[in-house]
Amino acid sequence: MTSLDKPTTTNDQQQQDSDAKAVTEAALFEAFGGVRGMVETVLPGLLFVTIFTINKDLHISAIAALAVSVLLVAVRLIRRDTVKHAFSGVFGVAFGVVFAMMTGNAKDFYLPGMLYTLGLAVAYIATTIAGVPLIGLILGPVFKENLSWRTRNPGRKKAYAKASWAWGLILLAKCAILFPLYWWADTAQLGWVLVTLKIPPFLLAVYLTWVFLAKAPAPIDAFAEMEAEERAEKEREAASAAQRDA
Repeated sequence: MTSLDKPTTTNDQQQQDSDAKAVTEAALFEAFGGVRGMVETVLPGLLFVTIFTINKDLHISAIAALAVSVLLVAVRLIRRDTVKHAFSGVFGVAFGVVFAMMTGNAKDFYLPGMLYTLGLAVAYIATTIAGVPLIGLILGPVFKENLSWRTRNPGRKKAYAKASWAWGLILLAKCAILFPLYWWADTAQLGWVLVTLKIPPFLLAVYLTWVFLAKAPAPIDAFAEMEAEERAEKEREAASAAQRDA
């Protein structure tokens, strides 16, 4: 190897690392909805707490939050965009509205979402302890690797485990702030804190996931392997048929 070969190899490796990071970033944006998904997550709760802070009217605040959630879904349907993030927002807001209307306590608008966050935190930690980190189950199909990382890519499994721990602990820390406020603070205070904590913990978890996965081995393209097996099977069947006809 000449001295000129080394920089080329280094440059190729740097390009591969850069491509891997770009693919990881794109996959995370797809999985978690990107900037638009974050806006759709924050807007209903922000509208609810803003209106309630002004007029203290539970019904108007709840109806406005639900209406904007439905509107966001309608916009996505009209533009033929993916609706999974918007639909999840509608269901979350609807549960909050129903719960608050049933109890008559405006703070209960936030309770279903808080319980969901707590359950999700436990799920991230429990699945990681069980050896099947939840973030891997979420991102595996996005990276076209399905569950191949579990048995065939230990470095990637380790990265998914680290990311799941990060998500679980960050969400638990968020719950540790919100649940005491649910008991001690009034509706407006709880609402503004909850809106404030919507994006920063999420961005921190996504960033840590990106860091862990960008340093992990490349995913195994399970989809491409299945397609290759199907082509090989068809070729074998065609060869067998040709032999019978000969």
